[in-house]
Amino acid sequence: MDIGYLTSDAIKYPSQDWKKVLILGILILTSFLIVPAFLVMGYVFRAMKWSIAGVDQLPEFDEWGEMFTDGLKILVVELAYFIIPTILVVMGMWASLGALVASGVSGNELSFNSAFSTFGFMGGLIITGLVFAVIFGVFFTIAIANMAYHDSKIQAAFRFHEILNRIRAIGGVDYVIWYVMMIFLGIIISTLIGLLGFVPVLGWALIVLLLYPYVYLLYARALGLLFLSGLETQ
Repeated sequence: MDIGYLTSDAIKYPSQDWKKVLILGILILTSFLIVPAFLVMGYVFRAMKWSIAGVDQLPEFDEWGEMFTDGLKILVVELAYFIIPTILVVMGMWASLGALVASGVSGNELSFNSAFSTFGFMGGLIITGLVFAVIFGVFFTIAIANMAYHDSKIQAAFRFHEILNRIRAIGGVDYVIWYVMMIFLGIIISTLIGLLGFVPVLGWALIVLLLYPYVYLLYARALGLLFLSGLETQ
């Protein structure tokens, strides 16, 4: 897999039709209405499906019911993959906060020692939850692509043996390089968002209406091409 080609292609992909990027941005802007949020996920998922199928164009905004259903499926898969890490992290945070409050109220040495022990245990829960989130995230990424490859069948996101074979086909080293590249792009984009955030109204309009949808489509294209590279080696 040529990481340079994959990255450059993904970067150029959303810019071929800014009208569609803007429509996606409007859906993101209205995501507080709930339904548009699922449409956003569904459209980005469709972009990934088209990329895996070898289509270079941005998908059309049609078959809205299908887009909504796909978005709902993604949410279900995401919840299934990350429910355990989330529970561990939340438990650790709440228990640590409780121990801090208790030690502050009582103010004696025994309470501080008890709180310290609790912090250690709950800190372990948080770290464990984060580690699980990273591990599950590796599988979740390819699981979503595998679901896209199998025409949105949600069962495909839980065929763990098949997902593992997809990762092997892509290549562990290439997958890590791709992951690092996405993180690097994320840092650059986050910096740009931070700078635009200082510009009243116009800055945030550009972030929500153009930058966010651009990033979503870039990621969908990059993941689609990554998954496709694994298919081509089999």
